[in-house]
Order: sequence, then structure tokens, then C-alpha cells
Amino acid sequence: MTPNDLSDAVGPETSAIEAGTFSPADLAADHAMASLAGTVRFLLEMTPVNADEVRAAFLADPRTDPVFEYRELDVDPDVLDAQVAAIPLDAVTDATLATLLANRHREMILRVEMLRARDTADFLQLSIAQYGAVLPALVQRAEDLLERLPRGRLEYDSVDAAAFLAAAQAEIDHYRSIDPDVGIHAEIRDDVSGVLVEGDTLLISHNASVAGARVNALLQHEVGTHLVTQVNGSAQPIRMMGSGLAHYDETQEGLAVLAEIACGGLTVARLRQLAARVVAVHSMVGGASFVETHRVLTGYGLPAGSAYTVAMRVYRAGGFTKDAIYLRGLLALLEHVAGGGSLDLLFLGKFSLEDLPLVEDLAQRGLLVPAKITPRYLADPAAGDRLRDAARADDLLALVNA
Repeated sequence: MTPNDLSDAVGPETSAIEAGTFSPADLAADHAMASLAGTVRFLLEMTPVNADEVRAAFLADPRTDPVFEYRELDVDPDVLDAQVAAIPLDAVTDATLATLLANRHREMILRVEMLRARDTADFLQLSIAQYGAVLPALVQRAEDLLERLPRGRLEYDSVDAAAFLAAAQAEIDHYRSIDPDVGIHAEIRDDVSGVLVEGDTLLISHNASVAGARVNALLQHEVGTHLVTQVNGSAQPIRMMGSGLAHYDETQEGLAVLAEIACGGLTVARLRQLAARVVAVHSMVGGASFVETHRVLTGYGLPAGSAYTVAMRVYRAGGFTKDAIYLRGLLALLEHVAGGGSLDLLFLGKFSLEDLPLVEDLAQRGLLVPAKITPRYLADPAAGDRLRDAARADDLLALVNA
């Protein structure tokens, strides 16, 4: 797998205008949808603004469920409903594009309902509808990992928000040296928790602390996957490939964890975290309180602070089940690679593995353009070997690097 493979997948070097033979009506519908999707900062809307303050109080006395607070919604769900309904999907003539946009349109309607139901009893079922049920086989896989993984605090050296921002800016500068027009950014915020990507920006909590052994892996996860695919997707004639097509999250997160494996940065602590997220979602969906789920996680050997972070992410907004998709997405992509599947087209934008045949159809018809930038880790010859070894591995514990 090389950067050249990505160009070969979509034909000779060409511009978006030269490649695109969609009708004006096709592109108008896509652009309208992408523009609207770009106005909703979905993950930020789901993130408590008092997570760090609540953390200290909860860890001092972990017997009462924490109460989270959220920012005012940037958009009115009723207005969003009207805007989503006004997208001219009936005018789309390309059958493949029509399917992709229709699926995303249904998802946008669901996400508006999630915004409307944020921090209410109705939110959980909407989240399950969006991200899928956590099936017993996945829970058993996660529980087995937690039983066998080392317990207690596993990583000690860490860098603060300022140091991680500097590393992220250096990573972004690498991509700008390839294409000066790359419009991605990183910034420290006091209203987010941890590290996340929203649109074209990497957001870093002012209280963020990243294990030293995890810095490069997290950069390849956030910048090398989420921001790289945002850049490449936004450059496609179909701009929704930058905003994200239906159910793109699971494949995106799986691809991002694969990046951690490819660069040799999947640690024991990280794999334990991914497994713990599945168990936490399962516990919450089963009716457990925050306190009860926190107790389950510490029972598996997670430090109290780590268990709080996992539980906070899962219980935010009323029950956010997204965190189960990291492990599920990783397993799906490992199976895809083991079966001879390629990852190349997945770097062209944000879409699900399920939609890969539709994206392949567009590529074969010359309707997509080559990647503007490719993940930095792919330049390392060892990355391909690590990915092939990962696809052949029978046990995820064999993939960790200390």
C-alpha cells in the first residue's frame, strides 16, 4: 500500500471539474447537504462543558451520579428540520449518488432528533438507532480482553495540552508542505473534554494529558485519519464525502485505530480503553447507573480516573452509544483486509465500509479525484507489514506495542 495506489484507484491526475460528470442538479443537492451538515457541530453539542469540574467532585465521592451541563445549541432543531426537508433529492439523476445522499438524508433527520432530545430520556434509543445495537459477540470480545489485559495504571509519562498542540501543528505543517491550501487547524479549548476532531479542526482540551507513548498514535488517529479524509473528501465533486456519508463514523474510527496499529502505537492501555467503552455502553443500555458502570469498569482494573472518562463519554447527552463502534469498526476492517480488501479508497473521504462498493462504482466511472494528501504513516514501509500482520492475528493482544 503506497500513496501512488490511491491515485491509481481513481485514474490519472485530474481536477474535480474535469472528473465530475454529475448533472448540475446532482451537485446542487450534494452541495446543499454538505453545506447544511457543516453548520452542525454534532460532537461539540454532545460534549459536557463541565466534565472536568464534575470529574474532581465524582472521584472525591463516587457514590452519586454526576450531573452534566451542555452549551446552548448553535442551531434550532426546528429550523434544521425545515432545511433538511428542503434538500432537492428528487432532482438527483445519478443512481449511485442518489442512494448515498438518500441514506445520509435519513441519518440527518435522525441526528436532528438527537439534538432535540439531548439530555432527555428519549436520547438513548435515538443513539442506538444511529450507531447500532451492541451485540453479545462484541460484548464477549470486549469482556475477554479486559479479563486478560494488565490492570492498574499502565502509562505514566505524559504531555500537556500545549505540548500536544505543538506536535499537532507540526503534523499539520507536514501536510501543508505537500499542499499549501490544506485548510486544517488545531486549537486548545476550555469547553471540550480530551481530544476530538470537529469538521476541519482538531480540538484539544486545556486540561488534556496525553501519554508520551501515545502522542504519535493519537496524531495519526486524529490528523492522519480524520483530518486527512476530511481534506480529501472536501476536494471531491461529492462534497458530502468530506462532511461524511451515512454511518461513516464506525469505519472512520476503525480506520483511525488501524492507523495507531500501523504506526506501532497501539498500547495495552489503549486496547483496554476500547474494550472498556464497549462494556460501558452495554452496561448503560442494560439500565445501570453511572455509579454502577463506573464500579464495573474499576472492577476490571481501570483506574478510577480512567473509568470516569469512559463512563462520562458514554452517559453524556442522555446515553451516547458511539463509543462501542471503535472496537467494532476495527474488527470489521481487519476482517476486510484479511479477506483481501484494500483500504485505498477509504482515504478519499468519510464513508462506511458498507458503502465501499458504491464509492468503487464512482471511482471506476472517473467521478472521483485522487487524494490531495495521504496519511503520513503510509510512507513508513513497516506500516504495511504491521497492517498485514494485524489482519492475520487471531488475538488483538498480539497487536499491542507494550
